[in-house]
Amino acid sequence: MAFRKFLSALGVSAPSVETVVENPRVGPGGTLRLVVTAVGGGADVDIERVRLDVVVRAEDLEYNDKTAWEHPYTVVTVDLDGFRLPAGETVTVRGEVVLPWEMPLTHALGAPITGGRAAVRTELEVDKAVDQGDFDEIEVHALPAQDAILQAYTDLGFRLREAEVKIGFLPELAPRMESRQTESCWQEIDFFFPESVNWGLEELETVLIAREDSLDAHPGGFPPATFVYDELDQQAWTEKLEEHVRAHWQPAHG
Repeated sequence: MAFRKFLSALGVSAPSVETVVENPRVGPGGTLRLVVTAVGGGADVDIERVRLDVVVRAEDLEYNDKTAWEHPYTVVTVDLDGFRLPAGETVTVRGEVVLPWEMPLTHALGAPITGGRAAVRTELEVDKAVDQGDFDEIEVHALPAQDAILQAYTDLGFRLREAEVKIGFLPELAPRMESRQTESCWQEIDFFFPESVNWGLEELETVLIAREDSLDAHPGGFPPATFVYDELDQQAWTEKLEEHVRAHWQPAHG
């Protein structure tokens, strides 16, 4: 999980920079630990700033390809102090990035989610010019409570199709969602309806808004059901989710 980027603007003997994510498997609310190593080239250089961005694939920014990864959306940014890089010498700096509780997932129930991608991107500012490094992809695994909700859908006969990150705030999409969202993006997880249930639609879109102690599960564009982590009970949560989904969808869709 590392990349090497040469600062070509500085000449043939430019310094090389490598960023390593020490724990590339993490969950929402977790902390990424990173090591940035710079090796000096043929001249002394002032690295004015090191920026670490955690980025995700956002559907709004990828218009032509369902798997494109060309215009990632920045979820969180940390700036590290700059430093003097003498010619031929090595300087190593460490950094940490705390992920928000609402961080989009790439993995759930022990498997990758189609459409879920996240990475760390490193930017260096040298002589007022920004050099953007490659992506170092990471895995963002579901919290136990998130896995429990997704397992509940599975137990009810729904089949997970894919996930998409949308930019903005849920109330802009549907004020009735009564969202407690704090981040400026959300992840929509799409399920196929059970074949045994004819509700007039092929898919159910669900949004999970997580916090430190609880999460909200929004079925479609409707208000959420809240689940408290300390009360995790798979059977009880499955029953609660089914009741909530049916309360909003069954009357309208058959």
